[in-house]
Amino acid sequence: MIKGIAFLRPVGSVEVYDQLASFCTALGLAAGKGWKTADSRGAAFWAPSGALEFVDGRMPYAADVFVEVTALDAAHQAAESWLRAQGGDTAAARISPVEETDWKARMFLVEPSPGFKFGFWAWSDPVKGKPITLEGDLSAAGMRFAIVVSRWNAVITERLLDGAFDALLRSGAQRDDIEVARVPGAWEIPAAARTIANRGQVDAIVTLGCLLRGETAHYEAIYNEVARGIGQSQQETGIPHSFGVLTCETLEQALNRAGVKSGNKGFEAAAAAIEMVSLRQKLRAEGGAV
Repeated sequence: MIKGIAFLRPVGSVEVYDQLASFCTALGLAAGKGWKTADSRGAAFWAPSGALEFVDGRMPYAADVFVEVTALDAAHQAAESWLRAQGGDTAAARISPVEETDWKARMFLVEPSPGFKFGFWAWSDPVKGKPITLEGDLSAAGMRFAIVVSRWNAVITERLLDGAFDALLRSGAQRDDIEVARVPGAWEIPAAARTIANRGQVDAIVTLGCLLRGETAHYEAIYNEVARGIGQSQQETGIPHSFGVLTCETLEQALNRAGVKSGNKGFEAAAAAIEMVSLRQKLRAEGGAV
């Protein structure tokens, strides 16, 4: 029933608002949509996880917000750099050195604006501080993609292609890092995807197509082989393949899934590809096999 928790803290001026928003961005918090009305506005920032914690007794440190990080020294350096960029002789006095706590963690305090104090901390025990889950990020910066799209049912597939481009470019991919291969129909998608994957020049492949049932069993035969071929290419090459091949009863259903009513499945397939590339990179960094 509960979706999320937000703590709202009023600020005294536009300058303080901009200063705190700049600080949170510099420390790596993901900016949310926020909100704006005629007489006020809010800046939302997201973290991978959050908690509502109650303390019985003495608070360990006097801070308005406690932020757990995986690389505390890097966070301290980023905070110091941000403070120096703001100028002024009091910058050094607004951040504490990294210190050991009595609860087996390391921590520092920083005050980006008077009256707003942040506490950044990390577990001293590397096993305890290890993330419980590993997830991909939706940042496509520096990634290379291929899109394999069928020309059959082009009124649908071109919309899917537009959605895929929108997701990739919006997430930071460069146009020169996106290759598009057009094939006659959905049947030819697996062969083209496998050829591209074997070259090893892309991080992920987005497959886009559209199959409409019609009045024969031809639909099932094509769909099963297309799904099998894409999955096999992904498993045998290790290159993530996202599945954006629509299987619909009618043209109206396909149009709805290509951006008319039910979102754009091309956008969703590209977003899944970005997340899988990011996850693959993290798993490799963790020493896992992909």
